[in-house]
Amino acid sequence: MYWKCDIKGAAEGIMKGKTVGVKDNICVAGVPMMNGSRVMEGFVPDIDATVITKVLDAGGRIIGKTNCEHLCYGGTSWTNDTGPALNPHDKTRVSGGSSSGCAVAVCNGEVDVAIGADQGGSIRSPASWCGVVGLKPTWGLVPYTGAVAMEITIDHLGPMARNAYDCALLLEVIAGYDNGLDPRQPRDLQVPKYTDYLDGNIEGWKIGLLSEGFTGCDDDVQAVVRGAAETLWKAGAVVEDVSIPLHTHGIAIWQPIMTNGAYRCMFTGNGVGHHYKGYYAESMMTKLSQGYKMDARHLSEPVKSAVLFAEYIEKNYGNRFYGRAQNLNMKLTQAYDDALSTYDVIVMPTLPFTAPLLPSSKSSITERLENAFGMFKNTAPFDSTGHPAITVNAGKSNGLPVGMMIVGKRFEDVKVLQAAYALEKLQLQN
Repeated sequence: MYWKCDIKGAAEGIMKGKTVGVKDNICVAGVPMMNGSRVMEGFVPDIDATVITKVLDAGGRIIGKTNCEHLCYGGTSWTNDTGPALNPHDKTRVSGGSSSGCAVAVCNGEVDVAIGADQGGSIRSPASWCGVVGLKPTWGLVPYTGAVAMEITIDHLGPMARNAYDCALLLEVIAGYDNGLDPRQPRDLQVPKYTDYLDGNIEGWKIGLLSEGFTGCDDDVQAVVRGAAETLWKAGAVVEDVSIPLHTHGIAIWQPIMTNGAYRCMFTGNGVGHHYKGYYAESMMTKLSQGYKMDARHLSEPVKSAVLFAEYIEKNYGNRFYGRAQNLNMKLTQAYDDALSTYDVIVMPTLPFTAPLLPSSKSSITERLENAFGMFKNTAPFDSTGHPAITVNAGKSNGLPVGMMIVGKRFEDVKVLQAAYALEKLQLQN
């Protein structure tokens, strides 16, 4: 954590006694905020994000803002302008991103739980490589009000913790309708008491191991995840392979949405975007606008590459590829929905390989960009479609954690939490 604070919540509540870390793209009134970049240096929010208000009302204690990637753009942990977040299991390796500090703080026991953000895997990537639990909830379940947006259709805030129960507890607190302030949310949103459902009972469930999700992953990662998933039969589940061919193209569908969408929302839209009815954080927009004009030369390499690429595409092709990607995303969403009409959850490796080494001063620009973006093949598609996806530690390979991702129907977040909880119970028994 690099902005320490101590903000105590209500005297009573289900979060009483729980310490909370907050990703540094989320507003906490009176606490400095950089979003990982000097372009926001000196900014002190004048509002609390809705999730912060919810945590404090539930008795939680916010003790700091955590390191994140430069403008949250990338899945590694070395582009933050204050320095890298090192992997707790091997400090020569990345911790994953962009919610890097959240995962490290949870893994190290500095906080009980943390709130991260996820647009391509930014909760699940660091959670997987640090060996903790991270949930990207259903799109719209958790209000995004008061956080720096990247692209409205893929923005998610979600919980990170050392176990599935604490993850469910934090989700119980931060989920819910935000009275029209966040256009991502349905008006009839209902939030169950997630912790009441966590008993580890998955008897009779059908669990599909997504073939295309294993393809392209390192052999050791495949072996650890498949071995962990197949133990779920001990809890009475049926575990079998399933194929969703369009998943292979999920990353290509997500890419224009992220690149061109973020260009219009995070950059020209100054972290809030355009064309929706809802709350616009004006002070944050002003700071980003000023920062981009005065400090653009200090943007990180991943951010510069994305902005240049998006500008080139827009100048030469307009927004046709963004539109095509959103149209194809409807087909991808239906493909997952069809599979989930047969299976309770589908399972795959969270990331295709274990945490790589931090790039060195001798690494080429190509190597650094591959280090920043090369891990999203399984995580990013579910940001596009909005399905809930949780990563839970499946085991280790050569001393490094390997995450297993569990995906469920939209707004059935309780099922992915239940499956993660069941796996944890089985692990404790072995």
